[in-house]
Amino acid sequence: MKVLMVLTSHDQLGDTGRKTGFWLEELAAPYYVFKDAGAQITLASPKGGRPPLDPKSNEPNFQTDITRRFEKDADAEAQLERTVRLDSVKQEGYDTVFYPGGHGPMWDLAEDENSIKLVESFLAAGKTFALVCHSSGALRHVKTPGGKLLVAGKTVTGFTNGEEEEMGLTKVVPFLVEDELMSLGATFSKVKNWGVHVVADGQLITGQNPASSGPAAKLLIDTLKKNGK
Repeated sequence: MKVLMVLTSHDQLGDTGRKTGFWLEELAAPYYVFKDAGAQITLASPKGGRPPLDPKSNEPNFQTDITRRFEKDADAEAQLERTVRLDSVKQEGYDTVFYPGGHGPMWDLAEDENSIKLVESFLAAGKTFALVCHSSGALRHVKTPGGKLLVAGKTVTGFTNGEEEEMGLTKVVPFLVEDELMSLGATFSKVKNWGVHVVADGQLITGQNPASSGPAAKLLIDTLKKNGK
């Protein structure tokens, strides 16, 4: 099984002067779900090379056994050092794609033409794929082969307004994931702030927050196996 993971290249948290990027748990937890299932993993990002890590995601209260495992894993770190450029990957080479979150994707992946086309190509190929947390916002411009917005009429989840409020970033982010997806015609499903929540609708799997990233990856692997991958 070949899995593509797409990370952000964006490191500025709006105009706060603070840094952002991808959220470590949302890379590490799915990474090991895939690796432990025997999958081959390719990491990609818009600019290639080492993507920016949100420094907050590596603070002691956000570290987990899995994030520590990743940081001690020389192979994983080497892969992270040399992510391939997003414009060089094609869905034909992969069974699925998984988008970890962090605030970064809201600025680059949500608007990135290569990312939009990539997700649309997985959709057109009938492949199941997953996005979690803020990366659900990267669906805002994605269209079905028939030309309508993918999320219109779909049940999805992602980082909630309440969770963004607790982070104190409601006025900093370019849009709120929950509000945006609902305005595009999606049914937004959520549980309490920071609760584990994963939603599957057709080929699309979404996870609410960092804690949901591992479970979203597990559901994705189970679905692929059921489909004979």
